[in-house]
Amino acid sequence: MNETPFTHLNAAGQAHMVDVTAKTPTVRSATAAGFVRCSATVIGELRSGTAPKGDVLAVARIAGIQAAKRTAELLPLAHIIGVHGAQVDLEITDDGVAVTATVRTADRTGVEMEALTAVSVAALAIIDMVKGMDKSVQIENVRLLAKSGGRSGEWLRPE
Repeated sequence: MNETPFTHLNAAGQAHMVDVTAKTPTVRSATAAGFVRCSATVIGELRSGTAPKGDVLAVARIAGIQAAKRTAELLPLAHIIGVHGAQVDLEITDDGVAVTATVRTADRTGVEMEALTAVSVAALAIIDMVKGMDKSVQIENVRLLAKSGGRSGEWLRPE
């Protein structure tokens, strides 16, 4: 067994991928959130559906779902897992766009990184779509909200 307290380091202190072969697949879920702060001009364009590059929210939603499925390509020690469900929700507020993603699987390891990646890439897609209208747009407060399944069970971010 691993002799260090860090699961992604071997006994020699080198980074390695944790072997999850012997673990039994279980149903797992993770929800993450973030926020894209935008100017009033951008909010107006989003609400009216008249952004110059098209349907910003549709592009961001698809980008987030695609990102969840490709997380292992971006994070070197992440496992390739079956993403069996990915939902990206976007809500326009007076200050920007709230992004929430829930990812589900029945696999050997959790989907926290997939949910965080979905939020991050959806937020980046929003910036890509509106940067011509607002150079100051920014991503804020990307965080895990909840996870379930696996050995550690349920976790909810404290209020």
